[in-house]
Amino acid sequence: MSAMQQQQQQQQQLGDDGDLQGSVEAFFANTDSAVLMAFRVAKSQASWSVAGRRTRLTTKPRILVVTVSVLGAYLRCWLSIAAVYIFCVFPVHLFRYFCGNLMQLAKLYKLKHLIKVEAVSSDNTGCSFVMGFDNLKNQRVAPPQWNMRTLDDRNRLLTGILKLCKENVGRIPKIIGMDVVEMALWAQANAKSLPIGGPVSTDAIEAGGEEKDAKVTVERELVSKAEEDDMEALLGTYVMGIDEAEAFSERLKRELTALEAANVHAILESEPLVEEVLLQLDAAQSSVDDMDEWLGIFNVKLRHMREDIESIEARNNMLEMQAQNNGALVQEMDTLLERLRVPPEYAAILTGGTFEEARMPQNVEACDWLAGALHGLEPPFLDANYATMRAVKDKRAELEKLKATFVRRASDFLRSYFSNLVDFMISDKSYFSQRGQLKRPDHADLRFKCRTYARMLQHLKTLDRNSLDPLRKAYCHSLNLLLRREAREFANELRASTKVLKSTGAWLDSTQGGATQGAGGGDNSPVSEAYAKMLRIFIPLLVDESSFFASFMCFEVLPLNPPSAGGDDDDKDDDDISAMEMDGTDIKSSEQNPAELESLNQSLQELLEGIQEDFYAVVDWAYKIDPLRCISMQGVTERYLSGHKADAAGFVRRLLADLQSRISFQFNRFVDEAKFQIERHDRNVKQMGVLSYIPIFASLAGRMENLIQENSRDMVDQAYMKLVGTMFTVLERIAQVDPKYVDVLLLENYAAFQNSMFDLANVVPTLARFYQQASEAYEQACTRYINSVINYQFEKLFQFAQRVENLLYTISPEEVPFQLGFSKMDLRKILKTSLAGVEKVLQGLYKRMQKHLTSEELLPSLWEKFKEDFLDKYESLEALLMKCYPNEALSPSSLEMKEIFKALVF
Repeated sequence: MSAMQQQQQQQQQLGDDGDLQGSVEAFFANTDSAVLMAFRVAKSQASWSVAGRRTRLTTKPRILVVTVSVLGAYLRCWLSIAAVYIFCVFPVHLFRYFCGNLMQLAKLYKLKHLIKVEAVSSDNTGCSFVMGFDNLKNQRVAPPQWNMRTLDDRNRLLTGILKLCKENVGRIPKIIGMDVVEMALWAQANAKSLPIGGPVSTDAIEAGGEEKDAKVTVERELVSKAEEDDMEALLGTYVMGIDEAEAFSERLKRELTALEAANVHAILESEPLVEEVLLQLDAAQSSVDDMDEWLGIFNVKLRHMREDIESIEARNNMLEMQAQNNGALVQEMDTLLERLRVPPEYAAILTGGTFEEARMPQNVEACDWLAGALHGLEPPFLDANYATMRAVKDKRAELEKLKATFVRRASDFLRSYFSNLVDFMISDKSYFSQRGQLKRPDHADLRFKCRTYARMLQHLKTLDRNSLDPLRKAYCHSLNLLLRREAREFANELRASTKVLKSTGAWLDSTQGGATQGAGGGDNSPVSEAYAKMLRIFIPLLVDESSFFASFMCFEVLPLNPPSAGGDDDDKDDDDISAMEMDGTDIKSSEQNPAELESLNQSLQELLEGIQEDFYAVVDWAYKIDPLRCISMQGVTERYLSGHKADAAGFVRRLLADLQSRISFQFNRFVDEAKFQIERHDRNVKQMGVLSYIPIFASLAGRMENLIQENSRDMVDQAYMKLVGTMFTVLERIAQVDPKYVDVLLLENYAAFQNSMFDLANVVPTLARFYQQASEAYEQACTRYINSVINYQFEKLFQFAQRVENLLYTISPEEVPFQLGFSKMDLRKILKTSLAGVEKVLQGLYKRMQKHLTSEELLPSLWEKFKEDFLDKYESLEALLMKCYPNEALSPSSLEMKEIFKALVF
């Protein structure tokens, strides 16, 4: 662009600015605002999408106007001088166009809120910037960007705003991203074009608003034009070279001396004025001294007056404090007297009232009051200073006497009440089982009557903790009689009503009927059902009684009732009687109290002592009828015991553990008897075939497996280990009686054990181990027996082969025929004697094996094993002869021998 075009553009812009200034001033003609600056700008503001990302940048034309407005005036004093100040604000107006070229006010910003001006980094021209205001920090849209037409407009606007803020607001906004030095140089070069150069003068603005078109003037300038010209002329007269600096300094010193002399001369000429001022100062000093004296007098009087006022206030404060203390003392004494008063109705109940069920609410209410009264006389509820008062001591002694009287009366009543209640139930036979009728014990009525006095027991524990021990013993003694009577009558009737066939108890008899049991059937015998019924009826009853006793007798332990064991669906009574606070609210214990739990278990021992004898009687009765029923009884007991492992009441667990030990003892007794019968089985008598106790044990094991219930497996496995171990030991001992047939007896019995235990060994790990042991013993016995049969006819032949093999360790195969006893003649002789008529020999061996065995089903497998072992040895012999005697052929050969075996007919 040429210089002429730039000049034309600037002139056009100036013309436009002039029209704009006039339009803006016409807009503010009827207001109290004066226009300082007006510019045409472009407003750019980003629009935001829903997701928060910038989508487009909108640009709109705007007019930016800076005005000054008069807010008001006030009088401010400083020392002895008064001045009137007019406070102005400098709003920045933002106009927009509508309906063509008409202007409309869009925004109004106050310069006192302007905190920063930041250049837009994306604009390389530097004409765009953003103004930040402290009252617009929380806006949700991005601040607008202002784009000036030229840098001159930007510098003119910002320089004017900075000067207005500095001179009138007292601070300047922060400039970010702009060269401040460049702006200062521009302001120096264009100082005349700026609309303001200092504080705004209020003379240019009429307070009443008569001349709205008055221009804003400048009150002062930092440097006038004349002074600036003089400074330039002065600086121009000197050549600021380094070599003339000393001369210039000397000249300045001389001029300074001349100026100081002129100043001293001027001061001396003003001596009359100074003297007059001094006289006035002396007069003022005299007046000040007089005033100081008067002020001292007034100060003394004021100090005395202040002391009098303080004395009066202190006396008034003491009187007020004394009145307040007297009032508080009277109130506290009234409260103490009310606390020490004993209501006559409560005193009558505690000392002489009855304990009938209808009167129990009154008794509980009196106990509540007594406990609260005793509690209220203890710190921190009662101040420690009151504890030494005679009235408090007397009242405490009176309350202690009331407490002792009530505790004694209530304890005597409850001991008698428990005994009479149980005696009444024992005397009534309808509570117990009778001939032909099993009756389940029902203590609902007993617990209902006891619950009537539950709260009174809790109050007794609160009043006197030691009073519960005799009551607990009395309750345990009375209820123990009832429980033992119920258990004895129930057990007797249970045994009498069970119809069973009594056996001798011998282990051979106990196996009868074992074949009729299903593989997976359980124990449905009347004996086992009777024992299970005994546990099903009395174990929950004992647990309930333990839980009720712990709650009723105020033991501070966690609830004793565990989850129901054995699948019982019996209805449970709600026996949760909780301890309570002094105000009557229940106390729920969150942690187990070891001392209380130990005391509870001791009391339960007294409560349930002796009842186990009736359970033992049922176990012994069941054992006499059928010893194997101990297995099912053990499973039932273990199931109940596992269900009561979390039970805090130890007596029930001990009872079940004792029953388990009793059942184990009886079953071990049966196993020991069976073991003894096996050990004495036909001692010192020649045995042939399968021993009788092996099929008996198979039947016994099958029945025992049918009777196993859940956790009785360990006991049965222990029995298996004892019995099978004894069986194998006795078998080995009996086999040694006749060494000729030892292997035959062993293989037949081990084979019989495997055949009878095959199905059970697949499901019972213990029997599987014994099955494996029998299988290994059977294989060893078979091997020994087959070797004996082979050696019966072919011992010399195979011994010769063995001696040849031993000889090969020291000599070569070619040298063997030349050894003594190993010549070809010796070989032919052995072969002739051993293999002559081999078909008849093999048939004779088959008949010999058939004669030895009592079990025909074993013969085919044994003959097959004989054939395999014989052919293996025969093939080894043939190979050995070909190696040592190449010219001597084995006849028959190994192939011919196989054909001979195939041709044998039995």
